[in-house]
Amino acid sequence: MRSQGMTGSAVAGQRASSLVPSRPRQHRDRGRSSSTRLAPKAFLGLLKGRKKAESVVDKVSMARPGDELAAQYGDVGSGKPKGRRAGVVLHPTSLPGAHGAGDLGPSAYEFIDWLGDAGMKAWQVLPLVPPERMFWSPYAGQNANSGNVLLISLELLQEDGLLLEDEVPAKVPVKGKVDFASVAESKEPLLSIASKRLVSLDRSSNYIRREFDEFCSLNADWLDSAAVFHCLSNSDDLRGLNWWDWPADLRDRKRSAIQECEARCEEEISEFKALQFLFNRQWMSLRNYANSKGISIIGDMPIYVGGHSADVWANRDLFELSHEGKSMSVSGVPPDAFSKTGQLWGNPLYDWKAMKKDRYRWWVRRLKRAFDLYDETRIDHFRGFAGYWSVDAKEETAMVGKWLAGPGEDLFKALEGSLGSTKIMAEDLGVITPDVVELREAIGAPGMLVLQFGFDGNPRNPHLPHNHYENCFVYPGTHDNDTTNGWYEKIGEEERKFIETYLGYIDRKDMAWTFIKAAMSSVANTAMFTMQDVMSLDNSGRMNLPGTAEGNWSWRMISGFGSKDMTSLALKLRNVAGMYDRT
Repeated sequence: MRSQGMTGSAVAGQRASSLVPSRPRQHRDRGRSSSTRLAPKAFLGLLKGRKKAESVVDKVSMARPGDELAAQYGDVGSGKPKGRRAGVVLHPTSLPGAHGAGDLGPSAYEFIDWLGDAGMKAWQVLPLVPPERMFWSPYAGQNANSGNVLLISLELLQEDGLLLEDEVPAKVPVKGKVDFASVAESKEPLLSIASKRLVSLDRSSNYIRREFDEFCSLNADWLDSAAVFHCLSNSDDLRGLNWWDWPADLRDRKRSAIQECEARCEEEISEFKALQFLFNRQWMSLRNYANSKGISIIGDMPIYVGGHSADVWANRDLFELSHEGKSMSVSGVPPDAFSKTGQLWGNPLYDWKAMKKDRYRWWVRRLKRAFDLYDETRIDHFRGFAGYWSVDAKEETAMVGKWLAGPGEDLFKALEGSLGSTKIMAEDLGVITPDVVELREAIGAPGMLVLQFGFDGNPRNPHLPHNHYENCFVYPGTHDNDTTNGWYEKIGEEERKFIETYLGYIDRKDMAWTFIKAAMSSVANTAMFTMQDVMSLDNSGRMNLPGTAEGNWSWRMISGFGSKDMTSLALKLRNVAGMYDRT
């Protein structure tokens, strides 16, 4: 599966079409102009054997020593390297929103404007799925295809007439980290009001209601089961129970039991679907706005899904489950230098043999939904497609397990056959075996490199800039790392000296920008930076500490994008990006 461009279709909504200009088609000269001048890119492509030569270039390629070359020969090397760009990693909840957390409202549009001013071409987000509600991790969602409705903007609901002006609370000053439970408590009653108003609209005279009906029809393959699962999970008698502990007729999705639930919970099911539509509508408007500014949205997809999820409940035959629906084997990674007992994630494992029988239809649907939402998608733990660590569900750590072969290239051939070319980015960090590299290269997906991992003194360390390659993303650090300044404070003096000797320049008071410049200078096509590094934050800005549950995911910006400091940072970022040909 060759990873190229693909954008899925989705309901963008009236707001998107009225506020966002359609993107003009980009025309690029791939041959000779009217003056028979050969485009440098085409000429370079010939020399590398990647394109069929044009007549004037045929003569150049067949030239003997001493022959006169075509006039276009002198243009070689004058073109811009293909695809160099830079971008920022920032989850929407970390935006300086008006109601306790960032959302898809005005501050998100201001951020896109800021990215444009900064010369950035990409915005990378964490998973947008509904997070689990104990620790609020976006990587532990309840449904792989649903959206986090707490990201819905109340201001935009008011613009659409689904909330009244006096129903939208006053803006809350930004004070430190996000309290997700408080945000949910204050926001969910208003979301319920808006969803009920949407459902009550006359579809014959209201375009938003017609868009809602179309959304439900187009997404019925996952939306219907997700809605029923949500209602059952939140019912008084089942709340707090895993689905495999439900009564057998509901656990096993007996048709009569599901029909009874649909009739009894009709209002709740409609509300769930309405909120998913409103999330989708606001997100697509935001994505269209970003695209109109030349900015791509990069999404994030964990390879595994949660056990207590509509995905597993509705597709039991595709997972390694017992007759009762309990996981027989679960996901994780074995012990390594970072963890003596490994990491026991606990997700149910896929039954790849069963998935192969219908040519991975479940994965096709999942990726289609992802490319409805994003321009590009990062797949977390990509190495699991080559080989994955299987742990017996009875184990308490990941120390005891076995490596099993994944579906490999066969899965991606099926995806390409159904979806065409797509843009997938492989999260290939950690212990990577040759088969993982071979798979990534076979499908043409870019990998990841992290500068913080590079300075252990080994000159062959792949994260060192001189070992970088073009088809990859390079980061000073990711959401799983400490901020670069926080990391630098903790490393030893020997590692600090190696960094200084290797880079030849450092600012010990602000290593974040030292590493931003190093990433910008890399041959990697894409350089990405967390907003915390752009803002030169210390450890207090860390988003996640792997291996811990509490206190993660709650970092939030305090300054608005119109502040003097943020305006200055945009100019600084643009200047550095321009210096390294990334604007």
